[in-house]
Amino acid sequence: MTSSPVPYEIRTAAPDDLPRLIDLIADHADFERQKVNRTHLAENLPRYLFGADARLSVMVAGRGGELVGYGAASIEFSTWKAACFLHLDCLYLAPQSRGAGLGARMLAAFENLARQQNLGWMEWQTPDWNIDAARFYERNGARALPKLRFAKTLSHIPSR
Repeated sequence: MTSSPVPYEIRTAAPDDLPRLIDLIADHADFERQKVNRTHLAENLPRYLFGADARLSVMVAGRGGELVGYGAASIEFSTWKAACFLHLDCLYLAPQSRGAGLGARMLAAFENLARQQNLGWMEWQTPDWNIDAARFYERNGARALPKLRFAKTLSHIPSR
């Protein structure tokens, strides 16, 4: 008799997930041609996830005890709409876990989180060269917004 594969689980991140979560964050940054400082993440991320200053919601996806993806979001405010919304900062799956519907399940988990918080919408971005991600988001009911994204460094966050 053949056993069926262990299903993927999506759940809220726990403190024990931090080492693998940091690996996934670094993989995600590499994929998007960016760099992160793992030491800085290890020292500072717990405060925003689990501490008194917590303001980040992170969900992880795993199977058989191995984490294969994560998503991170926070509540933000729109002046024009005078309302809060969920900003999905990251949604990443390790390459071997893509194409099986897990990304759509993770996106739906964040949609549920937004609904639980009584938020009317979600926003996020992806690099303009990531056509696969853009197609995935469009297949899942999102639409691209015509804006440029800008950033200005105000303090030094260490890189690798």
